[in-house]
Amino acid sequence: MNNATNTQTPELALSVILPVYNEEDNIELLHNEIALVLDNIDGQTEVIYVDDGSSDATLEKLQKLHDSDERVVVVEFRRNFGQTAAMSAGFDMARGEIVIAMDADRQNDPADIPKLVEKINEGFDLVSGWRFDRKDGYWLRLLPSKIANKLISSTTDVRLHDYGCSLKAFRFEVAKQISLYGEMHRFIPALASAIGVRIAEVKVNHRPRVAGESKYGISRTFRVILDLITVKFLLRFSSKPMQFFGSIGMISGFIGFALCFYLTLEKLIYSVPMSDRPLLLLGIMLLFIGLQFITVGLLAELMTRTYHEAQDKPIYTVRSVLRKG
Repeated sequence: MNNATNTQTPELALSVILPVYNEEDNIELLHNEIALVLDNIDGQTEVIYVDDGSSDATLEKLQKLHDSDERVVVVEFRRNFGQTAAMSAGFDMARGEIVIAMDADRQNDPADIPKLVEKINEGFDLVSGWRFDRKDGYWLRLLPSKIANKLISSTTDVRLHDYGCSLKAFRFEVAKQISLYGEMHRFIPALASAIGVRIAEVKVNHRPRVAGESKYGISRTFRVILDLITVKFLLRFSSKPMQFFGSIGMISGFIGFALCFYLTLEKLIYSVPMSDRPLLLLGIMLLFIGLQFITVGLLAELMTRTYHEAQDKPIYTVRSVLRKG
């Protein structure tokens, strides 16, 4: 479970979570839009801004929003920990019966929040946004995103059109049970599927970025691929790793044994010298090296999951929290 710092019973009707990093030109306009939506929501609400170590005037503007709007909660990280950590902190702080997550770059439209809430009220546990008419460049953003969505859907067996859309809605108990690290925030629906949630997808508005700079780069693609391998392993083998390691061990060991047995027969029957046979070394290496490298990598992932969950170790540190009430 998440490292929740508050009670595990929802106290409010709705929480909106926004990881924020260097969005000084967007944050005030975005909050005005969110405030208009929340004014029409029945019950008490909150907006949780998680400042992920911004180096511009973002934090100062968030503090002013907190002073002027009692619904605003500001979480300040000591340094930049990344979007996954910021979202995890938001989940930990959230007190709403329904939790909304969204980006702070104004490309997600706050006017879509009631649409997600309505879907949750229909009986779903997690509702993911689908940027049906996406306002991004085709070659650098749209095409890689389409490929990634198909790859993630086929790998995790959770079929969604848009894994990269940050605009999502969660029931309180689901948000509290999702454990995040690395670049796992984009795999939230797949991770949630492991606890048996009902998932829906709705079309949402997507707006072009008009201020600030995109935080996404090509280097993120490689991290996502590695995290996808981790997610697949955790979803399928975290509770039965021997089925994974045992299969590799049997295949690798069988091939290595077969090579060594064949060479032994050659030596005994035909007196073929073994000293200059690279095939012998290959057989031995197949028995050990491949299995060692794969095992070390995946065991490290299991150790990381244990570190964050069983020992309740946070993936971020908070400098301060501004909250009224």
